[in-house]
Amino acid sequence: MLIRPLDPATDTAELERFFAGAADYILLERGTAPGPDLLDEFFKDAPPGCDPTVSARLGLFEAGQLQAIAEMGFGYPQPTDAYLGLMLLHPKARGCGTGVRLLRHLEALARGRGMKRMALAVLEINPRGRAFWEREGFALELANREVVLGGVTRIAHRLVKPLSAP
Repeated sequence: MLIRPLDPATDTAELERFFAGAADYILLERGTAPGPDLLDEFFKDAPPGCDPTVSARLGLFEAGQLQAIAEMGFGYPQPTDAYLGLMLLHPKARGCGTGVRLLRHLEALARGRGMKRMALAVLEINPRGRAFWEREGFALELANREVVLGGVTRIAHRLVKPLSAP
């Protein structure tokens, strides 16, 4: 297993293939198949008030294949919070510990940057995702927020987890 930063100059084709393979979640989230705007969003978006140039954009590779991605910004919703904007696993990587391994890496990265909590939004239409986050120690902080993703309005719940020392 290798976790490394993703680069728009060298990883675009790999990320396009990944999004096509994980189209089930993109369809659930946005109501449409993945398109080119998704790549641009992955590499350029950041939580409100956060500098997108310091966000972490990571890929987890197994046997040379991209199996999971994550985007995490720093300083939202509180100055010492890391905000996980996206953590997405390829269907082949779900249910076998890949998500937990990537999450542990992200937690260590956030602690290394002085963050005290990790926050994320989980969509109401994704109960399996919410169950994963709650098993990993995340708890509800803010319920029933409307979010617009790819032009579709969804209901999301903010979950948070304290980042204690490892």
